[in-house]
This record gives sequence, C-alpha cells and structure tokens, in this order.
Amino acid sequence: MTTAVVHADTGSPRQGWRILLWLTPLTALWTLLIYVQPAIQTSGVPTSGHQLIAHAFIALGLWLGLEGTELTPEQRWTTWLAIIIPYTLWFALAWSGAINGVFRTGVTRFPALPSAILMPVIIGVPLLLISKRVGQVLDAMPRSWLIALQLYRIFGIWAVAAGLRGAMPGILSWPAGFGDVLTGLFALPAALAVASGTVEGRRAAIIWNIFGLADFVVAVTLGLITFPGRFQLIVPEVSAVAGIYPDVLTPAFVVPSSILLHALSLRQLFRSARPRV
Repeated sequence: MTTAVVHADTGSPRQGWRILLWLTPLTALWTLLIYVQPAIQTSGVPTSGHQLIAHAFIALGLWLGLEGTELTPEQRWTTWLAIIIPYTLWFALAWSGAINGVFRTGVTRFPALPSAILMPVIIGVPLLLISKRVGQVLDAMPRSWLIALQLYRIFGIWAVAAGLRGAMPGILSWPAGFGDVLTGLFALPAALAVASGTVEGRRAAIIWNIFGLADFVVAVTLGLITFPGRFQLIVPEVSAVAGIYPDVLTPAFVVPSSILLHALSLRQLFRSARPRV
C-alpha cells in the first residue's frame, strides 16, 4: 500500500487569463525590440539565458519532487545526480557544438542537427516513461510545475522577428515562431487550470501538451525540408544558413528538451487520473 500524495496545486483559470493579458503585450514589445536591435538575439544572451534559468528550475523542481517521495535521502541524492548530470552535460555539449559550428551544413558527414534533435528524444522518452522512480517523482510533484516551466517558449518569437527581417524563410519562421509563442503564452493559464483540480483543467493541460508537441512536429519538418541539406525539398525565396549560433540552440537543445518535458507532463497527467491502491 502506498501513501497518497497531496498536491499543493492551487490556482484559478481566471488568474491564468489575467496573466495572458499582460504577457501578450510584453511579448509583442520583446518582438519589436529584437526586430529593431537584432544584435540582442545574435549575441546569444536570450537563448542561453532562458535555458540556464530553465535548467535551474528543473534542478530545483526535481529535488523538491524527490523530497515528496518515500525514497531515502541517499536514493534521492543518487536519483537527482543521475538525471541532472547527463542533462547538464547534454546542454554543455549542445552549447559547445553550436559555438564551434558543428551543426552547420556540410561540416560533418552525418546529419548533426537532425541527430541532435531526434537522438535525445529516441533515447530519453522511453527511459523517462518506464522508470518507476521517475513515476514516484511525478506523483509527488504538482502537475502545474512541468507546464508552467515552458513559459520560456515565448522566446521562440525570435523566429518571427528573423522572418520579418528577411533572415529566415517565412514558410518556417511564421508557423514555428507563433507556435512556440502560443505554447509559451498559454503555459501559465494551462498550469493554473490543471492546478484547480477539475476535469476540465486536466483536459486543458493535455490539449496544451499536444499543441506544444504538434508545434515541434511542424517546425522540425519545415526546417528539414527548407534548409539546405540532404532533406531539402523546398527552396524558399529567402535563403538561410542552417546551424549558426545562437539560433541553432533552439533545434539542437530547446526542441528535444521541451519534448521530454511534454512527455513527462503527459505521463504525470495520465498517472494522476488512475486510482492508486
């Protein structure tokens, strides 16, 4: 018999819509700023900064989740390190590869960028979905955490600004950029909705996760078929060089790590719907 976990989820859908009302103009202002001053985005500070912040929240959230489990202190510490160390090394490797131009088209014989997107998902999703210890952590964590964390997807608006400047093909920048922004804007409303504990709130969180994953399917597919390389099927009017830092960090790290967060969130939501003995 297991002890039931009482979540500290509290929130109101109305609060979520209020948050959306002030996040939308702030996002529009940020878009205008990086459109007028593209050096802000090309410096790499926004992309690297929001990922470092997300990394810190993931590390903290994982530890707090572990504290809510029945694991011993030694098991908590071991589990925390077993997840955070590979995650940190992955981020460092992607960051280093992006700075050194590893993901540029033609630099390596194998498709480095598609591999960076797909391999972490292929390896990580099965491990995270079948791990009993990860399941224990998810049971102990509020369901709103993994959703609210993806507020950082708002920064995907850089793609829209790049499209407006003509630095990225519109066929890619518009759907990819706005898909990311909508996912980020609705992250907090969805988190507050599921925190309310209602069936409708849980359904809204599931829909949000599916939309966020669909955004990646569209963005990755369009990226593969529009950028120069072996997968290119469409040659857009605006040509762009794939694999340039810091923009390449989005597909090389942000996309696969966000997919893993979506997978964990969905596992948590479906676990919470099943009665426990």
